[in-house]
Amino acid sequence: MPEIDIDHLRGWIGRGREVEDIVTPRLVAEYRATLAPHLAPVASGEAPLALHWCLAPETPAADALGPDGHAAKGGFLPPVPLPRRMWAGGEIETLAPLRVGDRVVRRETVSDVAVKHGRTGTLCFVTVRHEYETARGLAIRDRQDIVYREASRPGDAAPTAKPVPAEDEAAWSVEANSVLLFRYSAMTFNGHRFHYDHPYATQVEGYPGLVVHGPMQASLLLNLAALRLGRVPARFRYRGVAPMIAGSRFAVAGRREGQGEAFQGWTAVDGAVCMEAEAEG
Repeated sequence: MPEIDIDHLRGWIGRGREVEDIVTPRLVAEYRATLAPHLAPVASGEAPLALHWCLAPETPAADALGPDGHAAKGGFLPPVPLPRRMWAGGEIETLAPLRVGDRVVRRETVSDVAVKHGRTGTLCFVTVRHEYETARGLAIRDRQDIVYREASRPGDAAPTAKPVPAEDEAAWSVEANSVLLFRYSAMTFNGHRFHYDHPYATQVEGYPGLVVHGPMQASLLLNLAALRLGRVPARFRYRGVAPMIAGSRFAVAGRREGQGEAFQGWTAVDGAVCMEAEAEG
């Protein structure tokens, strides 16, 4: 395993950048065509929930890519010397809706870098915080947790499956096929090869197949939460439990908690949880 100089990596904390994009009718149409009918209704002129993850994607030149198809490490994000990376979880705070035609400014800041040691080996977590602002003011605060992992090894044990809760109030069944993965990757300009390159996903990163995007699962869970609560939740948190592998249908399910003011949700394949989420407010 490569040596991790955590003090060097923590030198990236506080680095920031600012990008902007426009909520175009075309992007909204592509998003709806990709995820409908599994979207919560919104008011006329408003953008669908979680569309903000499709705005201002990073657009590195072809010769500035790392071996996994993402931008090479060491620019805005620290050069973590672990080969596998994945969107592990995060939180969304919604203050106001985005609208079609909005010019949106996103401010990004690296807020933390931490190394942990678990049963699967060494993990490095990088936390990035975002603020999305329109001409009307701040609309969304967002935290993204990225996890870097060691290379896969022959004979690595599969993670222990977490069973879904016994009951749920609502469930969508979504087919995780290669077209769905391609469309979401295209909207977000996501070049990570394990979403579309089967030999790379299986032979290099060691997954049993193509990997379904974490933010796409979270987008569906946020929409289900809004549908069940009858409003856009003020806070929505999500956490990846296990990689979701494409090739079959997956469930997006959840239930209201307490007096109906909160929501607990999950995605699952064959009764095993892939992502957990909670929402309130």
